[in-house]
Amino acid sequence: MEAGNSTAVSEFILKGFSGYPALEHLLFPLCSVMYLVTLLGNTAIVAVSVLDARLHTPMYFFLGNLSVLDICYTSTFVPLMLVHLLSSRKAISFTGCAVQMCLSLSTGSTECLLLAIMAYDRYLAICQPLRYPVLMSHRLCLMLAGTSWVLCLCKSVTETVIAMRLPFCGHRVIRHFTCEILAVLKLACGDTSVSDAFLLVGAVLLLPVPLTLICLSYMLILATILRVPSATGRRKAFSTCSAHLAVVLLFYSTIIFMYMKPKSKEARLSDQVFTVLYAVVTPMLNPIIYSLRNKEVKEAARKAWGSRWACR
Repeated sequence: MEAGNSTAVSEFILKGFSGYPALEHLLFPLCSVMYLVTLLGNTAIVAVSVLDARLHTPMYFFLGNLSVLDICYTSTFVPLMLVHLLSSRKAISFTGCAVQMCLSLSTGSTECLLLAIMAYDRYLAICQPLRYPVLMSHRLCLMLAGTSWVLCLCKSVTETVIAMRLPFCGHRVIRHFTCEILAVLKLACGDTSVSDAFLLVGAVLLLPVPLTLICLSYMLILATILRVPSATGRRKAFSTCSAHLAVVLLFYSTIIFMYMKPKSKEARLSDQVFTVLYAVVTPMLNPIIYSLRNKEVKEAARKAWGSRWACR
């Protein structure tokens, strides 16, 4: 980090929704409830996946990873956002901003890869059922999940270091409620072409490429399902991937809108509201979608709840 940069800006001000007091008063209870539901719902998914032996399969291993990601992702900024919604001083240190940026980039990027891996898992389970236990071994599951976490962390650290080494020349008001990298880059008074290039490459590798793999997997899955002779068999095969497909549509539709739309120098309220949608609402809905569309999860949850009350 350059000395001039650190002396010019030691902290940032997260403007957020400070220009809309009524909206702040509305968002605080809404975001508090959604964050609580996110923590409880995703923790429950992880708990039943670990406690119920019937769920010790690749599908639920990846689902547990997705739930941990959702908890980590929302926890990088929602607690501080809730504090700022009630506070007149909305400051975050330079280091805190860098950490928040890096962690949110890392967890969000990892989720893109994990959703593609989950689609590949469903493809093998439905299209290659006899070879599935061999093809999707426990070792491969660990390798796929671990590689996603590590690669996205390295990518995010690189993007964060490049962005935060830029000169900010005293500009420190971020027109956002979190240290979102695009909002921070708007404050830089130096050349952002390198950072922009890294972000573009990352956006292409983590949005269109995984989404293409997901679409290809589901095209093959659909072709296989349509060849199943019985309606019951087709319904059962589709039910195993319908929840994942719903999560993919919800996640990618919102995040592509945010990161693939033309950049604007002017911060807009609609951008922040949409960020709340994909960053707070989506992680809250993921466990709800999986629990409502998955009989095994509901049965495991009922079993765990029943055992708890039996112990009492």
